[in-house]
Amino acid sequence: MSYVRRILDDELDDLMDGLPAIAIEGAKGVGKTATASARADSVISLDSVATREIIESDPQLALGHGHTTFIDEWQYVPDVWNLVRHAVDNGAVPGRFLLAGSATPKPKVKLHSGAGRIVRLMLRPMSLPERAIETPTVSMRALLSGGADIAGMTDIGTADYAQEICASGFPGIRSATTRLRARLLDSYIDHIVDHEIPGMGETVRRPTSLKQWLTAYGIATATTASYASLLSAATPGESQKPSKPTTMNYRDLLQRVWVLDPVPAWSPVLSSLKALGQAPKHHLVDPALTVRLAGASVDSLLRGDGPEAGQGVFLGALFESLAAQTVRVLAQACEARVSHARLQGGQHEIDLIVEGPGLRILAIEVKLSTAVRPADVVQLNWLEQQMPDRLIDKVLINTGAYAYRRKDGVAVVPLALLGL
Repeated sequence: MSYVRRILDDELDDLMDGLPAIAIEGAKGVGKTATASARADSVISLDSVATREIIESDPQLALGHGHTTFIDEWQYVPDVWNLVRHAVDNGAVPGRFLLAGSATPKPKVKLHSGAGRIVRLMLRPMSLPERAIETPTVSMRALLSGGADIAGMTDIGTADYAQEICASGFPGIRSATTRLRARLLDSYIDHIVDHEIPGMGETVRRPTSLKQWLTAYGIATATTASYASLLSAATPGESQKPSKPTTMNYRDLLQRVWVLDPVPAWSPVLSSLKALGQAPKHHLVDPALTVRLAGASVDSLLRGDGPEAGQGVFLGALFESLAAQTVRVLAQACEARVSHARLQGGQHEIDLIVEGPGLRILAIEVKLSTAVRPADVVQLNWLEQQMPDRLIDKVLINTGAYAYRRKDGVAVVPLALLGL
């Protein structure tokens, strides 16, 4: 199978000519190995036990040969990180090293941050434009520069988005048949719980509980559900609840393998906004995992079925997760950060805040709807009133057919038409 170019490749094109070492991070199966291998002269795969034994006996062998050496799953031999850092200090040429990791090592492992030596880039599952189901007509770069042309038409509708949510953005899974894809996603979840986390040197005494917590986070997709709510969802009917340190350890383990991918709360610099909430919005790395954990399907989503906590709105939450995944991939390529805004008590909320260079912000609301109601744009227009000098544009992402600019200035953009 030929390599399918990713948006991250644009970043690598720009950075490898000037940087000696780049680390590509992200969950298992997002495509790190394929992306890095396509650029490497030599590949050292540390997920192989035999290779690990060789490198542990002589770490210098990890430096490889040729112009670009790719060290895959470096976290299995954490000393490799410091070895590459020292090589950079000693004058390694631009493009010399690519590293990839599907997990962060134990906190007790002493590693230099790599700041100034090793640049970290995140690779997420394939965003919607990377899946090539439509030709985007609205540019994220143009939105962040304030000069976006809002136009275009698509035949992609709600049923297609539901299909894409279930298909997943994992390159090795989405091309499979529907039945096989479901089995592969189930296997992915089991592998994370039963093998990936133990492979980090962590002991999970109750794998079933860890999976229940992963399910709880998935069901809470696109919400800021509290710890108490997550505990209730993860331990239904259990009188003896696990301790908070135990459950916080579950969260940390799942974050260390990048399966949890929360959108952080917005903390604006030089802003008059007060009482902003600090809780992140819960998302899994791919909404397809949430679908499998919840036992859902394309048909059940389109019927409006969902977990008890989200009856009738589950597809909407998953659509927001798909939109967040796409926006984060595009924003990273534009050197922008993504967060969400929520004033404590939920009085005002913005689904996604994209903060670009110069502290200018793009505000995005996400709606599973083909039509735009007045209530859908209230929060966007409110934020413009609060920050008229910093808000560069207002966008409503939906499932409609047309991209256009409303009279109040809001850009209505079907998700399938949003691209780089």
